[in-house]
Amino acid sequence: MEDSLPAQGRSLPRSVAEVGALTLDRLASFRVIYIAIFAFVLLYVVSVAGARLVLDSYFRAAVAEAVRVSPADGPVLAQIQQRVGDLVQGSIWTRFAGVRVNVFVLGADGRTPLYLGGRTLPPPPSADPGAAAAAAQRLLPASADVLVSVPADSLLSAAIFVGYGAILVPGLFVYYRSLGRREQERLTQAMSARDTSAQRARAIQAELDEVRRRLGALEPSESAHVQEIQELEAEREGLRRKLNELAEREVELRASAARAGELEQEHLTLEELLEEAMEDVGHKEDEIRSLQDRLKRASKPAPRSGHTRSVEQLTRRMRTLYKNLEIDPRAIGDMLELGDETMRLKAEEGLKRLADDPETAAVRRKVGGLPAQLSIFELGFAGKGRIYYTRGQQQRYRVLAIGAKNTQKTDLEYLSRLPTA
Repeated sequence: MEDSLPAQGRSLPRSVAEVGALTLDRLASFRVIYIAIFAFVLLYVVSVAGARLVLDSYFRAAVAEAVRVSPADGPVLAQIQQRVGDLVQGSIWTRFAGVRVNVFVLGADGRTPLYLGGRTLPPPPSADPGAAAAAAQRLLPASADVLVSVPADSLLSAAIFVGYGAILVPGLFVYYRSLGRREQERLTQAMSARDTSAQRARAIQAELDEVRRRLGALEPSESAHVQEIQELEAEREGLRRKLNELAEREVELRASAARAGELEQEHLTLEELLEEAMEDVGHKEDEIRSLQDRLKRASKPAPRSGHTRSVEQLTRRMRTLYKNLEIDPRAIGDMLELGDETMRLKAEEGLKRLADDPETAAVRRKVGGLPAQLSIFELGFAGKGRIYYTRGQQQRYRVLAIGAKNTQKTDLEYLSRLPTA
């Protein structure tokens, strides 16, 4: 009997070690949440970047094939515009997935635009039979530049986001379900060990009572009986300590089981919050754009009354000297805002070239980053100056705005809000 009791005591778990293991389990459960969210964000960003690289390679190869045309099949400019336009506008990636593709095609001379993000007006047909061959020789082989972007509000980006979210939420659900089952098993084992120890303590107490009864009938001088009583009492005290440790362990396991239930409830709450966030993301982006527009309009300074006469004088001067151009009031005000007389003279020189000889004007390229329905070009002057213009309705060209490098962002925001150009 004396040997079986210490063995039973040695099989019981130590409370300090069990408490430490419980603390580590709790920390590990939070680490899983952090790692899962970090992996979700990382995979989303990497997947969007990878999709953009793949689509960029695909559209570059497709555009390179589209600009390979033969003069025998018709006018070179019309063929290139038709094939590139059908490729970009007819692709399912641009029509349905929300991918943005900007294509710029220049002739072999590097100056003649053949396709600048959209079809341009073709030149009038020439009566000279050799004109088409000469144009083909001058324009071919054409060079193309392709810019592909996957916006955050596109259908492709949203599909990647929702796909990884659909993997993350069930994965966390399964993990916390398994964690709850493990905690329940530990609680069951602890309760079973406690019941076993309690039965053993009751048996020892019964044996002690029987020994006391027998000692009452015997002589107290029997040292063997006294020693047995002392050993049984020591064993009883040890079992009492074990019972106290098991009671503390039971309290810890019950707290752990309650924590598992709280974690499962937190998981369900996170799932609901994710669904609400996915539904509200579109509304929030619309509200942000609206607030940005209102902020820009509110921060725009009111026109100063002292400039009224200068604006009128400059307007009469521009309309008198450059009758081939339509000059917007915004462009007149921008010339006055240049401040430096040299810059104003350089800008007026650029306007004169645009009005008298537009073929030799320093056309850089079509302005990028604007809506697809806008066809706006820029003319450089004085190094950092820019004249933004498009085709006019009554005259050859319409001058929309004039600015420099430091006003480029404001000018592009103004141009993007134009109804058509």
